[in-house]
Amino acid sequence: MAGVFDNPVFPYFAFYATVVVLKTMAMTLVIAFHRLTKRVYINPEDASGLGAPKPTTHESVERVRRCHMNDLENVIPFVLIGLLYTATGPSLGSALLHFRIFTGARFFHTIAYLLPLPQPSRVLGFLAGLLATVSMAWSILSATKY
Repeated sequence: MAGVFDNPVFPYFAFYATVVVLKTMAMTLVIAFHRLTKRVYINPEDASGLGAPKPTTHESVERVRRCHMNDLENVIPFVLIGLLYTATGPSLGSALLHFRIFTGARFFHTIAYLLPLPQPSRVLGFLAGLLATVSMAWSILSATKY
């Protein structure tokens, strides 16, 4: 295991992976905030004792949930592919470029989704992150000798 920690790219990967995972986790708090402020309950028992039945959906809650789902669909592959990419021994400059593009793209995507900003803002944020992950995957496949 000491080999992983000797890799000069690993601490940077660990940092950026942790940042995007924490951002994804923070989205659950944003969802909870919107649910509470809009009085939208996901389960009937959540609204019990509060009077009349409450709506089970609201556009602002659904928007945050879709943003969170998009994070899950993109952050998990980034973390897995990024770890494999780090193990191939990329140059520090190339690795930082990939990690920073992905991280910045995910934050931009979230801002574009939640405000919302006009399209193609959100799409560009999504595509930048996707291309960074695909580029790392291509690098892994290109470096693999089997």
